[in-house]
Amino acid sequence: MADNGKIEILLVEDNKDFAKLVQVYLQRYEKDRFAVTWRENHTDAMAELEGEKRYDVVLMDYFLPGKNGLEITKDMVVRKIDVPVIFLTVNKDFELALEVMKLGAADYLVKEEISSPVLPKTVLGVIEKRNLLRQLLEIEKSRERLRAIRATLNGVVQDFETPLHEMRLISDDLKAKVTAPASMNYIRMIDENVNRIIDKLDKLMTLKADKTVKYIKDIKMIDLS
Repeated sequence: MADNGKIEILLVEDNKDFAKLVQVYLQRYEKDRFAVTWRENHTDAMAELEGEKRYDVVLMDYFLPGKNGLEITKDMVVRKIDVPVIFLTVNKDFELALEVMKLGAADYLVKEEISSPVLPKTVLGVIEKRNLLRQLLEIEKSRERLRAIRATLNGVVQDFETPLHEMRLISDDLKAKVTAPASMNYIRMIDENVNRIIDKLDKLMTLKADKTVKYIKDIKMIDLS
């Protein structure tokens, strides 16, 4: 979706009058919500999809000059262009519907339905499903990262336990032997740093969410604040 909140639609259709009708009916449903870019053939459609502009959905006519809508969709799959496709046809064809769905098309509409709320509602529904899928994928990625972080941290924390225990023993021993105020300040600093490390390690051991944040360039760190 564009920064201005508009839903960017690429309409691939060789009929100029029908393309205008699509824009009119979308505007009638909700004014200025949908931004439609119209292209007439495979070459222009692919150039648009591989350009800088990001589209939320493609409205794809089946019958087109040169490569048809099915072939364009296949090219999108080959070129890894991840934009949901809604097919538009002149009549209900179960075999065609099945074929486009096998390719991963998001939905299938008959052209006569564009004059009803079915078209905009279908567009909105497809985008909502896509956004929900992305959220679910992000959640799963976050869970995988958390599992990997926990597995790594278990070994790291164990490596720290022995030296930290030794540092505490040394600190206690120094407190029993040293009386000078300046030396006591250094011992206090040692204690504070040891306690700070232990606190961070405790937070790492009880980490319940993936809190990795960007640090410098491609380097990430775990936020324990």
